[in-house]
Amino acid sequence: MTYSDPTARPDPWQSLHKLLAAMDAEIEQVYVERGIKGVRPRFAYPLIRLAHTGPLTIRELAESLDRSHSAISQTIAAMRKEDLVTSEPGPDARTRRIDLTERGRSLVPFLEAEWRATHATVAELDAEIPYALTTVVEEVRRALEHRSMRQRILHHLVEPQG
Repeated sequence: MTYSDPTARPDPWQSLHKLLAAMDAEIEQVYVERGIKGVRPRFAYPLIRLAHTGPLTIRELAESLDRSHSAISQTIAAMRKEDLVTSEPGPDARTRRIDLTERGRSLVPFLEAEWRATHATVAELDAEIPYALTTVVEEVRRALEHRSMRQRILHHLVEPQG
Protein backbone atom coordinates (compact mmCIF):
# COMPACT_ATOMS: atom_id res chain seq x y z
CA MET A 1 0.00 0.00 0.00
CA THR A 2 1.20 3.53 -0.75
CA TYR A 3 1.48 6.36 1.75
CA SER A 4 -1.43 8.39 0.38
CA ASP A 5 -4.54 7.49 -1.57
CA PRO A 6 -3.95 8.67 -5.17
CA THR A 7 -7.69 8.57 -5.84
CA ALA A 8 -8.19 11.31 -3.24
CA ARG A 9 -6.83 13.80 -5.79
CA PRO A 10 -9.19 15.08 -8.51
CA ASP A 11 -9.43 12.77 -11.52
CA PRO A 12 -8.20 14.70 -14.59
CA TRP A 13 -10.55 12.67 -16.82
CA GLN A 14 -13.67 13.17 -14.70
CA SER A 15 -14.82 16.40 -16.33
CA LEU A 16 -14.44 14.87 -19.82
CA HIS A 17 -16.33 11.72 -18.80
CA LYS A 18 -19.10 13.82 -17.24
CA LEU A 19 -19.31 16.05 -20.31
CA LEU A 20 -19.59 13.09 -22.70
CA ALA A 21 -22.18 11.40 -20.47
CA ALA A 22 -24.23 14.61 -20.25
CA MET A 23 -24.14 15.09 -24.04
CA ASP A 24 -25.20 11.46 -24.59
CA ALA A 25 -28.01 11.89 -22.05
CA GLU A 26 -29.27 14.93 -23.95
CA ILE A 27 -29.19 13.04 -27.26
CA GLU A 28 -31.09 10.20 -25.59
CA GLN A 29 -33.62 12.76 -24.31
CA VAL A 30 -34.23 13.81 -27.94
CA TYR A 31 -35.09 10.15 -28.67
CA VAL A 32 -37.43 9.91 -25.68
CA GLU A 33 -39.19 13.17 -26.65
CA ARG A 34 -39.82 11.62 -30.09
CA GLY A 35 -41.31 8.51 -28.47
CA ILE A 36 -38.25 6.35 -29.18
CA LYS A 37 -37.63 4.23 -26.11
CA GLY A 38 -34.73 1.88 -25.41
CA VAL A 39 -32.40 3.48 -27.96
CA ARG A 40 -29.09 4.88 -26.81
CA PRO A 41 -26.88 7.25 -28.79
CA ARG A 42 -24.21 4.55 -29.17
CA PHE A 43 -26.72 2.50 -31.20
CA ALA A 44 -27.05 5.09 -33.97
CA TYR A 45 -23.72 4.47 -35.72
CA PRO A 46 -24.11 0.67 -36.07
CA LEU A 47 -27.81 0.91 -36.97
CA ILE A 48 -27.14 3.44 -39.72
CA ARG A 49 -24.18 1.43 -41.02
CA LEU A 50 -26.20 -1.81 -41.13
CA ALA A 51 -28.98 0.00 -43.01
CA HIS A 52 -26.46 0.95 -45.71
CA THR A 53 -24.41 -2.25 -45.86
CA GLY A 54 -26.87 -5.00 -45.10
CA PRO A 55 -26.00 -7.82 -42.69
CA LEU A 56 -22.45 -7.92 -41.33
CA THR A 57 -20.58 -10.08 -38.88
CA ILE A 58 -19.67 -8.43 -35.59
CA ARG A 59 -16.03 -8.30 -36.76
CA GLU A 60 -16.98 -6.68 -40.08
CA LEU A 61 -19.20 -4.16 -38.31
CA ALA A 62 -16.51 -3.35 -35.72
CA GLU A 63 -13.92 -2.82 -38.45
CA SER A 64 -16.25 -0.66 -40.53
CA LEU A 65 -16.95 1.56 -37.49
CA ASP A 66 -13.34 1.55 -36.26
CA ARG A 67 -14.48 0.15 -32.90
CA SER A 68 -13.26 -2.84 -30.90
CA HIS A 69 -14.89 -6.23 -31.39
CA SER A 70 -15.71 -6.29 -27.67
CA ALA A 71 -17.41 -2.88 -27.72
CA ILE A 72 -19.53 -3.76 -30.76
CA SER A 73 -20.37 -7.18 -29.34
CA GLN A 74 -21.70 -5.51 -26.16
CA THR A 75 -23.59 -2.90 -28.19
CA ILE A 76 -25.15 -5.61 -30.37
CA ALA A 77 -26.27 -7.54 -27.26
CA ALA A 78 -27.95 -4.38 -25.91
CA MET A 79 -29.55 -3.63 -29.30
CA ARG A 80 -30.85 -7.20 -29.56
CA LYS A 81 -32.63 -6.73 -26.20
CA GLU A 82 -34.37 -3.67 -27.65
CA ASP A 83 -35.46 -5.58 -30.80
CA LEU A 84 -33.29 -3.43 -33.07
CA VAL A 85 -31.12 -6.18 -34.58
CA THR A 86 -31.13 -9.91 -35.16
CA SER A 87 -28.20 -12.25 -34.84
CA GLU A 88 -28.02 -15.32 -37.07
CA PRO A 89 -25.26 -17.91 -37.50
CA GLY A 90 -22.60 -16.65 -39.90
CA PRO A 91 -20.51 -18.41 -42.54
CA ASP A 92 -18.79 -20.53 -39.87
CA ALA A 93 -19.64 -21.65 -36.35
CA ARG A 94 -17.68 -18.85 -34.71
CA THR A 95 -19.40 -15.89 -36.40
CA ARG A 96 -22.81 -14.28 -36.20
CA ARG A 97 -24.38 -12.08 -38.88
CA ILE A 98 -26.14 -9.01 -37.57
CA ASP A 99 -29.09 -7.48 -39.40
CA LEU A 100 -31.73 -4.88 -38.64
CA THR A 101 -35.18 -5.82 -37.40
CA GLU A 102 -38.19 -3.96 -38.75
CA ARG A 103 -38.07 -1.75 -35.66
CA GLY A 104 -34.38 -1.01 -36.21
CA ARG A 105 -34.92 -0.26 -39.89
CA SER A 106 -37.87 2.05 -39.13
CA LEU A 107 -35.67 4.19 -36.84
CA VAL A 108 -32.84 4.74 -39.33
CA PRO A 109 -34.30 7.81 -41.12
CA PHE A 110 -34.68 9.62 -37.78
CA LEU A 111 -31.25 8.45 -36.56
CA GLU A 112 -29.65 9.74 -39.77
CA ALA A 113 -31.35 13.12 -39.26
CA GLU A 114 -30.21 13.20 -35.61
CA TRP A 115 -26.67 12.22 -36.72
CA ARG A 116 -26.56 15.18 -39.11
CA ALA A 117 -28.01 17.51 -36.48
CA THR A 118 -25.44 16.33 -33.93
CA HIS A 119 -22.59 16.97 -36.38
CA ALA A 120 -23.97 20.46 -37.05
CA THR A 121 -24.16 21.01 -33.28
CA VAL A 122 -20.51 19.98 -32.84
CA ALA A 123 -19.50 22.42 -35.60
CA GLU A 124 -21.54 25.14 -33.85
CA LEU A 125 -19.83 24.40 -30.52
CA ASP A 126 -16.40 24.41 -32.19
CA ALA A 127 -17.16 27.90 -33.51
CA GLU A 128 -18.27 29.16 -30.06
CA ILE A 129 -15.32 28.04 -27.97
CA PRO A 130 -11.79 29.46 -28.07
CA TYR A 131 -10.24 26.07 -28.95
CA ALA A 132 -12.26 23.88 -31.29
CA LEU A 133 -12.79 20.55 -29.55
CA THR A 134 -12.27 18.64 -32.78
CA THR A 135 -8.92 20.40 -33.23
CA VAL A 136 -7.88 19.72 -29.65
CA VAL A 137 -8.72 16.02 -30.04
CA GLU A 138 -6.68 15.84 -33.25
CA GLU A 139 -3.75 17.61 -31.59
CA VAL A 140 -3.85 15.18 -28.64
CA ARG A 141 -3.94 12.26 -31.10
CA ARG A 142 -0.88 13.66 -32.93
CA ALA A 143 1.00 14.25 -29.67
CA LEU A 144 0.31 10.63 -28.66
CA GLU A 145 1.57 9.42 -32.05
CA HIS A 146 4.83 11.26 -31.32
CA ARG A 147 5.06 9.87 -27.78
CA SER A 148 2.48 7.28 -26.72
CA MET A 149 0.39 7.33 -23.59
CA ARG A 150 2.24 4.20 -22.44
CA GLN A 151 5.61 5.90 -22.89
CA ARG A 152 4.41 8.95 -21.00
CA ILE A 153 3.04 6.85 -18.12
CA LEU A 154 6.25 4.85 -17.90
CA HIS A 155 8.22 8.11 -17.71
CA HIS A 156 6.22 9.14 -14.61
CA LEU A 157 5.79 5.70 -13.06
CA VAL A 158 7.52 5.23 -9.75
CA GLU A 159 6.97 1.63 -8.71
CA PRO A 160 6.81 0.71 -5.03
CA GLN A 161 9.93 -0.87 -3.61
CA GLY A 162 9.62 -4.52 -2.63
